[in-house]
Amino acid sequence: MPFDPVRDAVLNSPATEGLPTSPSVARRATHLSVLLNSDSDPLPRPSSSLSQIIHSEPPDKLSSVTSLKKAPERASSPSDTRPSSSYFQLSSNTPPVPMRTPPLLYNPTQRISPPDSLLKPMSKAELEMYKSYVGTGTARLTKRKRPKDDSDTADELPVKKSIGGGGVVVEHYNSRPEVGVIQRQDSPIIGLKNFNNWVKSVLISKFAHPALAASSVRSQRNKGRVLDLGCGKGGDITKWSKAKICDYVGADIAAVSVEQAQERWEFSRNASRIQASFASYDFCTQNLDEVFPSDVLAKPFDVVSSQFCIHYAFEKEETARRLLRNVTNWLRPGGRFIGTIPNAEQLLENLQKLPPDSQDLSFGNSIYNVRFESREHTGVFGHKYWFFLQDAVEDVPEYLVHWDDFVSLAAEYHLHPLYKEEFHDVFSEHRDHPEFGPLMVRMRVVDNNGETSMDEDQWDAASNVQFLPTR
Repeated sequence: MPFDPVRDAVLNSPATEGLPTSPSVARRATHLSVLLNSDSDPLPRPSSSLSQIIHSEPPDKLSSVTSLKKAPERASSPSDTRPSSSYFQLSSNTPPVPMRTPPLLYNPTQRISPPDSLLKPMSKAELEMYKSYVGTGTARLTKRKRPKDDSDTADELPVKKSIGGGGVVVEHYNSRPEVGVIQRQDSPIIGLKNFNNWVKSVLISKFAHPALAASSVRSQRNKGRVLDLGCGKGGDITKWSKAKICDYVGADIAAVSVEQAQERWEFSRNASRIQASFASYDFCTQNLDEVFPSDVLAKPFDVVSSQFCIHYAFEKEETARRLLRNVTNWLRPGGRFIGTIPNAEQLLENLQKLPPDSQDLSFGNSIYNVRFESREHTGVFGHKYWFFLQDAVEDVPEYLVHWDDFVSLAAEYHLHPLYKEEFHDVFSEHRDHPEFGPLMVRMRVVDNNGETSMDEDQWDAASNVQFLPTR
């Protein structure tokens, strides 16, 4: 019987209800090797190989050939499980026609993982590992390994290269990976971080919100423009989003941190309602219009914020003046410049408590350390120390900001102080506030019973910081 593809499709269709069940119409397999080797319904195929054409009979004689028989199979041992090749032979003693070997099942010989590993559930160790897994993107933030050194000094501890204060700061913050919200809660100083974020929220609500409300820049329900100098990884973007601003401009000396800040903004819920621009920028050595296009700076800012980074500019007078000039050139009259700085008075007090003959000019506790290079210093700028904070700052150079000198210098740029307070005093002043008190619970500074997760060492570290709004 000649092969009928329509008949074959019907017989092998899942819908077989109502079809006769005689052997002549019984369902049969359609695998290629079964069709070719089956004794029923033999299917002669014209060959197009060169040897077949040369040695075959003329077409008129081939038409008289009606019978096909299967060639004898190759003897195989019981242990031979390889698929055997087969061929058909015309009864008129024509040369054998090789046929294709049935297709092999997918069976790669150089797999990376075992074939049964894809559906295997993860072990407890793997589950624990992925709780703190932050993704392959973090790999680009890690430092490259140095090539193996065969010199005699290879076993000595590496010495940090002196590439300038700004260079060390950039290297530090570029090398710090971005972690998720869940992993951030495992930080050993999570109580201190929550406390600092709460203080900044108070600062923004009390002094930035009024300036934003008076802004002439409006977009639907949003209004106001913010310039975030030292935006880091974008930790304050959520705070400014809740303030319902129109425009956010973030700049930081660490280029990798700027990229992470932009990614954080792109995935925020308010990204569609806020215009945002980001750039890698050193406010100590560059003017703002050197890194941002003119349309970003076409309108002045209502608020300029600089959190935990003003002190880097006080290495020398030139860099401090450039910072203040960048602020006042792009801040509208009546706008607010807000920021946080180390408490110079507290740091110097701790330094003076050290024994007079001590060569080690460092102090701190289990989570932070401050190390001065010299006990005495003349002049306003350049009083250098190295600061370490567990899970936050890895021994970077900073500079004291003396408050009275800072006020005098800022006045030359029409910036005048409105409020100055230490973090501890902010806590005492606003812990019972109808808005900021409940905010402490929501930001996990304290629990519902008023107890804080900050231990004594974290509370001591917070005493070395103060914040200030000006103008």
